[in-house]
Amino acid sequence: MLLDTASLYFRAYFGVPESVRAPDGTPVNAVRGLLDFIDRLVRDHRPDHLVACMDADWRPHWRVELIPSYKAHRVAEERPAGPDEEEVPDTLSPQVPVIEAVLDAVGIARVGVAEYEADDVIGTFTARAEGPVDIVTGDRDLYQLVDDARGVRVLYPLKGVGTLQVTDEAALREKYGVDGRGYADLALLRGDPSDGLPGVPGIGEKTAAKLLAEFGDLAGILAAVDDRRARLTPTQRKRLDLARPYLAVAPKVVRVADDVPLPDVDTALPRAPRDPAAVESLAARWGLGGSLQRLLTTLTA
Repeated sequence: MLLDTASLYFRAYFGVPESVRAPDGTPVNAVRGLLDFIDRLVRDHRPDHLVACMDADWRPHWRVELIPSYKAHRVAEERPAGPDEEEVPDTLSPQVPVIEAVLDAVGIARVGVAEYEADDVIGTFTARAEGPVDIVTGDRDLYQLVDDARGVRVLYPLKGVGTLQVTDEAALREKYGVDGRGYADLALLRGDPSDGLPGVPGIGEKTAAKLLAEFGDLAGILAAVDDRRARLTPTQRKRLDLARPYLAVAPKVVRVADDVPLPDVDTALPRAPRDPAAVESLAARWGLGGSLQRLLTTLTA
């Protein structure tokens, strides 16, 4: 089981009241909410391996070089010189180091790799997996990894993590008309305002799905643009032709990497805390109470 950790702690932050606080009054709603999420996921799905995948770089420079608008609207307006800072609620940012410390003390593998997003870490773990993989994320970008033959599916939270939409190839075909391999091409053709991806003007989701059904993939669509016998309307042909500079670079931006240099890490689900003293200290300092104890009980069981 691979967790898109930021996606989950953002959901926890907005789903758990900010009145949930540490003894000193610091909000810990994201921390406790995420621990409750992980507890529920482990109880319901019983994974053998669990990795909390992190954004070491939420907006990698190599993606921005290809498409400058990539996630540009999420960059905090006032930031120090250096890497772009993501705009995050004031009371969420201080909770992230606490989340990291708790995961480390419990012994849940936590992996982030410089110059890569969590999606890329997930993509690489998925590529290397020898058995079925469940990816837990609220980000549709990872639908591109769905692969029935390899047992790769996405568990998309609809309400907390108690209600998860199980996304396999059948679900993708029903909703989008493509399988996992086709989803990245659909996404780059359609565009995605939330990621700053312009897409091809005039090519929406339904048109993109029809083009992919007709011509197979992005390469097939571009070949059709050059083939006057291909069944494209004049308007579609013109729009796709004008979008060639974007379509030349978009695949590298949209497709998750599967060759990230992952560290050597023990991904086995821990049966006991890695650092009991640190767990005890963190629980007391941040008032993690029942949330942390429930997770530890579930792991032990």
